[in-house]
Amino acid sequence: MTARPSLVRSIPFWILLVGSLATGVLGAWLTVDKLAVMSTALTAGTATPVDVYVGQVWAIVGGILIATGIVGLALALVVAVVRSFVPATDVEIIEALDWSAEDDAHDDVPAAESETVAEAAPQR
Repeated sequence: MTARPSLVRSIPFWILLVGSLATGVLGAWLTVDKLAVMSTALTAGTATPVDVYVGQVWAIVGGILIATGIVGLALALVVAVVRSFVPATDVEIIEALDWSAEDDAHDDVPAAESETVAEAAPQR
């Protein structure tokens, strides 16, 4: 068994990947839609200032969302590459301790030994 879980099972990685894709797609849709509406209105000669000026702002917002999606996808790729370079370590599976048996063992320890153990323990 390895101590490093698979990247495929990493929820933050999938949130980053799906969120980046969704942001890029939303930005592309917003940009194409607003530019198409603005182009049609300008070509037909029926464009209002709202169509032209607000459409430009929405197209810029769409472009920013596209860039954000691309940066997120690049970051997901970097995380995947860096994760592949981290070596996996083998981990032993430790069985559950029987705490009731351990309490009985401490009752038999003489006072002098328990003080020595307490002195040897690091202080925080």
